[in-house]
Amino acid sequence: MRTLLLIEDDASIQEIITEYFSKRSYQVFVCEDKDNSLEILGKNRVDLILLDVMLPKEDGFLICKAIREMYSMPIIFLTARVSEKDKLIGYSKGADDYATKPFSLNVLHAKIEAILNRIKGLNDIYEKGPVRIERNRKAVFLNGKECSMAPKEYEILLFLMENEGRIYSREQLLVRFWGYDFDGNDRVVDNHIRKLRKALGTYEYLIRTYIKYGWSFKMDENE
Repeated sequence: MRTLLLIEDDASIQEIITEYFSKRSYQVFVCEDKDNSLEILGKNRVDLILLDVMLPKEDGFLICKAIREMYSMPIIFLTARVSEKDKLIGYSKGADDYATKPFSLNVLHAKIEAILNRIKGLNDIYEKGPVRIERNRKAVFLNGKECSMAPKEYEILLFLMENEGRIYSREQLLVRFWGYDFDGNDRVVDNHIRKLRKALGTYEYLIRTYIKYGWSFKMDENE
């Protein structure tokens, strides 16, 4: 089942989109602001986000920017603002597409399917340098040799690879992989990073540590 997060304050649009996509085997999460959207993303797998630009509490562009600091799933803006300037701002914040209100649900569905099918085709096999990931098997290969890796280390590796060069703090990774309501020691992140680097063996340098800032996946061993 594919999953959508709808960030929209209009109750009628919430109802229409939820009903339409639920009938097409989608699970739809709904919220109206940044804090709730980040909480949902921290606890659930979301394939794509539908984000209204004009929200009462916070501008959709700012919400998009906040999400992009932690997550890489596609985002489609739902908006009545159709100026070129608005679209350029949206794309600069990380939007993948626009759906202009009033929109056709069938066209919106086609846009979502096209984006998700393209991503699936690209990401069934994910490769950077010596690391190759086969998503369908959740298998990791280092220079062609399969590497044994625990599920959590696999998830962290894939996430950091997908966001190469971006530094993620302990708090960001804790929320992303353990959720907002995790009540354990935040050093659990450090422990799993150590296990991940150990699993990578001679390629442990790919997971770069930035003291007081966090961790990043980087290809260049000499940087």
